[in-house]
Amino acid sequence: MKSMTGFGKRESLYQGTMVGVEVRSVNHRFCEMMVRLPKSLSHMELELKEQVKRTCERGRIELTVTMNGGGSGSNKTVKLDGAMARRYVQGLRELQKELKLSGTVDVNVVAGFRDLFSTSEEPTVIKDVPKVVEGLVQRALTDLEKMRKKEGTALQKDLLQRVQMVEERLQVVQQRIPSALQVAADRLKARVAKLLEGERVNDDRIAQEIAMLAERSDVTEELTRLQSHVAQFRSTLKSKEAVGKRLDFLLQEMGREVNTIGSKASDSEISGQVVDLKSELEKIREQVQNIE
Repeated sequence: MKSMTGFGKRESLYQGTMVGVEVRSVNHRFCEMMVRLPKSLSHMELELKEQVKRTCERGRIELTVTMNGGGSGSNKTVKLDGAMARRYVQGLRELQKELKLSGTVDVNVVAGFRDLFSTSEEPTVIKDVPKVVEGLVQRALTDLEKMRKKEGTALQKDLLQRVQMVEERLQVVQQRIPSALQVAADRLKARVAKLLEGERVNDDRIAQEIAMLAERSDVTEELTRLQSHVAQFRSTLKSKEAVGKRLDFLLQEMGREVNTIGSKASDSEISGQVVDLKSELEKIREQVQNIE
């Protein structure tokens, strides 16, 4: 079992350029990816995303590739608009002649017209650097995976302990059911006897009412389904596949059964166990949100 939280970082000096890769992941319902690359490597985005997906099935993953050094930047070139420059010079000379101005039209004057110059940027491409990046990404993903597995193991241990606590509380509820039904039946008999105040009681009628009360208060079916969900939850925790979504679904079903037990049971001890069960399931849910 793996957590969705992790971090990996690798660096390598290649042909005078320091190439660095960082990959980090946090919780997310689906697999969401963000890739930051230098312009010279922008063509690798889809390829790197596929590489990450082979390791991470869920989570918000951020992959950053940096290049610092000889091949990290780009080739900048400056272009001069010669035709426009000639028109500027011609226009200035005509103005000088018309207004009888002194001075000369030289290169310093022409350099002052910013619209004559433009810059362009071409990414610097280092031979074989994509292979270097792929290797670094894979090693960073390996580090990320180790961290996710380590945290996943800790989560698994904690969840198994909490599941055991849930099972213990369910056992208390199951053992309490017969007594709870008997207490409810005795309470009904006492209430009827008080209302009739010594008059003859129809035993068949009381038996019928007790049977109806038992049916309304019986949580055996809900308890059986809940125990089944807990067993599936425990089994799923030991799976080697991505189990986060299945665990979340099982928790929803478990919560539904616990709520039904709480609404049907009129016994104070069972009600207390239901409150504790809800609290424990909420703690489990918080942990499950971080499982891949």
